[in-house]
Amino acid sequence: MSGEQVTEVTSQENMEFDNEVDQRESQSVDICASMILAHDLPFHFFEQEVIRKYSEFLNPNTVTPTKNVIEAYVSHLYSKEKLKLKQELATIPNRISLTFDLWESCTTETYICLTAHFVNANWKLNSKLLNFRLVYPPTGGEMCERIIELLNDWGIEKKIFSLTLGDSVENDILQEQLKTQLGLQNGLLCDGEFFHVHCFARVLSLIVDEGLKLVGDAAYKIRESIWFVRDDNNRREKFKECVEKVGGVDSSVRLYLNKSMSVNSIYLMLESALKYRSVFESLHLYDDNYKLCPSVEEWKRVEKMCAFLLPFSEIANMINGTTHPTSNLCFLQVWKVQCVLVESLRDEDEVIKRMAGRMMSEFEKYWEEYSVDLALGAVLDPRMKLSTLAYCYSKLDPSTCEQKLQQVKRKLYMLFDEYSSKNTSSGPKRIIQDQSSNMPLQKKSKSLSHSLFDELKVHHQQVVTQTGKSQLDIYLDESDLDFRCYEDMDVLQWWKSNNNRFPDLSILACDLLSVPITTVASDFEFCMGSRVFNKYKDRMLPMSVETRMCTRSWLFNLVCNDGEDDGDDDFEEMTNEVDGDEKMENASNDYAFEDDDNDGDD
Repeated sequence: MSGEQVTEVTSQENMEFDNEVDQRESQSVDICASMILAHDLPFHFFEQEVIRKYSEFLNPNTVTPTKNVIEAYVSHLYSKEKLKLKQELATIPNRISLTFDLWESCTTETYICLTAHFVNANWKLNSKLLNFRLVYPPTGGEMCERIIELLNDWGIEKKIFSLTLGDSVENDILQEQLKTQLGLQNGLLCDGEFFHVHCFARVLSLIVDEGLKLVGDAAYKIRESIWFVRDDNNRREKFKECVEKVGGVDSSVRLYLNKSMSVNSIYLMLESALKYRSVFESLHLYDDNYKLCPSVEEWKRVEKMCAFLLPFSEIANMINGTTHPTSNLCFLQVWKVQCVLVESLRDEDEVIKRMAGRMMSEFEKYWEEYSVDLALGAVLDPRMKLSTLAYCYSKLDPSTCEQKLQQVKRKLYMLFDEYSSKNTSSGPKRIIQDQSSNMPLQKKSKSLSHSLFDELKVHHQQVVTQTGKSQLDIYLDESDLDFRCYEDMDVLQWWKSNNNRFPDLSILACDLLSVPITTVASDFEFCMGSRVFNKYKDRMLPMSVETRMCTRSWLFNLVCNDGEDDGDDDFEEMTNEVDGDEKMENASNDYAFEDDDNDGDD
């Protein structure tokens, strides 16, 4: 081999090696950036000495990317993912619902958190963080101007269906200003009648707080009783002895110990304690130091409060279980809350009756303004429609049932008229494409047999046209689906399957079913007010904060856990622990204690 040939081979090998090194470095940056975003770590994480030493221990040749490299790569990811999301929002034929929240930095700077909720091309409910933008000063006028700029930047200023806001004077002014500005651009339906959605979290928070005042003393005694038993090994043995002597107690039931005031946490604690009521009432016979047992009257109120808190716990679980639930499910949950309040108004206990009266006054302020909007989503659930609404309304107040039904029908037809008129014009439509053109020749012959029904299809369409029935008329005339057979049905997938029958109505269904009832992120239950992010974000430039928060949300569908140590959502099992460490050998046959360590407080 000549010298030139050797040089050429060597040069090629060097080039391949350089490409391989470049590829590995690119993968390293991608992995490090993904880890930082997924676990919400600071950009300089890999520059910390202990991390650098660990990397060198694994591979002395490892070169971890610097803070500036990772930050630049995340900025690149942000631009790429933003373009993808922008294209997706432009191509969907349905509208977009927004939620608006405020975050505060440690230096009291205010950030707008704007989130879009919509049904995507696969008929799946999506929630995407659009912006996390600094606003100064945080006045209604400035925030309105900034939000309009952001919507124009995304190109969705004429595709907004609703905006969910918390109840406050400032937010009322903000939504009015936004409604006026978007109305001037012809961006809202029905002159913005369906634009403003009240956040239900505040109402639930007020109701739950009122209820917890009623059992405050009993809840304190129950919590201290559980602490009393689990705090000492001898007390555990005495409690176990008491369980065996009393009998009739299912010792496999865990005692939950709440560490916060969230509705789920308190409900689990009270419910589990009730199952050991007879044990706690007898425990003083086995342990002279036990003095905290609730009275008979307090136990009765705890029983009633457990029944009262159950629908609140369910609605919290519903919010926690999904990005946000479709509005048809929200209607039923809110209705169950009202049913519990109505029943409490008839309670023989005067204290509970007065409490229910105060709660009902708060609830009715919300329900009067929003019950119809929630009901529209319920009507577009083929299992419910108007018949279920009639049952729900009549159970609460038969005298106003018909009036409410007519109001729902009037608003539904008003909305449908907007969709049926606008969707006849040019624009993107949801179409389930016929794949027969891509079939092999031997399968085409089978598909051609469908042409036998073409004439019947035309005839059916002529009959519908002659009767003057709209898509909404036909949908409402059809029988409701049986809940027993379709209990777990995905409503959006039903509309996907029936899109060709109801092309305009299916788009309306997507918009109504995607309206969120709360601005609160799914893992924060009923927390209220501005949220604060941690110190290392506070040192970042505002655009870097937005780049980081949005990219993290788009890639991993995660919210920020600022200000809180990482923890599992599951309860940590404390089965017969002594000082939180030792376990009894026979733990499998014994009762259990569980801590509620993480309730989503931010």
